[in-house]
Amino acid sequence: MPETAEMPADAVLDATGLNCPEPVMMLHNKVRALAGGELLKVIATDPSTQRDIPKFCVFLGHELVDQQADEGTYLYWIRKKVE
Repeated sequence: MPETAEMPADAVLDATGLNCPEPVMMLHNKVRALAGGELLKVIATDPSTQRDIPKFCVFLGHELVDQQADEGTYLYWIRKKVE
C-alpha cells in the first residue's frame, strides 16, 4: 500500500480554518465535480471533520481511503464512487 501522504490526488479541497458545517458543504460540492473513481484529498482543521467526513462517505457511498491527524490538521483521501 502506498504512503498516503504521497498518493497523487485528482483534486484537493483545502478547508483549513473553516468550521462545521462548511467543510462538509464544500466537500459535497467538490465531490460532485469529480468523475467516478477519482481521488480527492481534503485538508481541514476542524476536529468535527473526524466524525463528519467518515459519515459523509458512508452515507453517500464514497470510499474513505485514509485519514490522518497531525497537530490540529486533519487529512482525508476520498475516492468518489463509480456510478
